[in-house]
Amino acid sequence: MGDNNNNTNNILPPGFRFYPTDEELVVHFLHRKASLLPCHPHVIPDLHLSQYDPWELHGTALAEGNQWYYYSRRTQNRVTENGYWKATGIEEAVVTRSSNKRVGMKKYFVFYVGESIADGIKTNWIMQEYSLLDSASSTSKTKSHQKTDYSKWVICRVYEHNEDEDEDEDEDGTELSCLDEVFLSLDDLEEISLPN
Repeated sequence: MGDNNNNTNNILPPGFRFYPTDEELVVHFLHRKASLLPCHPHVIPDLHLSQYDPWELHGTALAEGNQWYYYSRRTQNRVTENGYWKATGIEEAVVTRSSNKRVGMKKYFVFYVGESIADGIKTNWIMQEYSLLDSASSTSKTKSHQKTDYSKWVICRVYEHNEDEDEDEDEDGTELSCLDEVFLSLDDLEEISLPN
């Protein structure tokens, strides 16, 4: 797995955005990568997770807004030069919309600065790691690929959590949609005078 140091943002034509759903990341990108099928266009680079702190991903991983995407090999060692990724314990199944079939898993990690759990300082950097289910990741192995297990690829989505976003949420942790706000404002119709 070699690093792809090309600026991946130049691959997409102007005006196009990379905004995949969880299902699209697993089915259209990760499954193709694990099965050794070509990904067109090849926009997500291969990176070694341990070589980059999250703030070093700009210009290396595929950037879309405040999110960075890259392929990596699944590893237990999520340690970088300045810190480590710690699992939050949150795992979600990735399911298809059409058949509600489980196709992968999404795990959450938080980045800590420091060398050990005892002295680590929690940051706002979050990583979502997408992996295939064992049954979905089976590949046909030829002689040249018998020593390499291509089912161990993951896609990482890294972003810095903005605490200001939490202030826009209601007390119960849910955000009102535009329609909810319109319907709530209809209660005040008696105070509005309409022109004659």
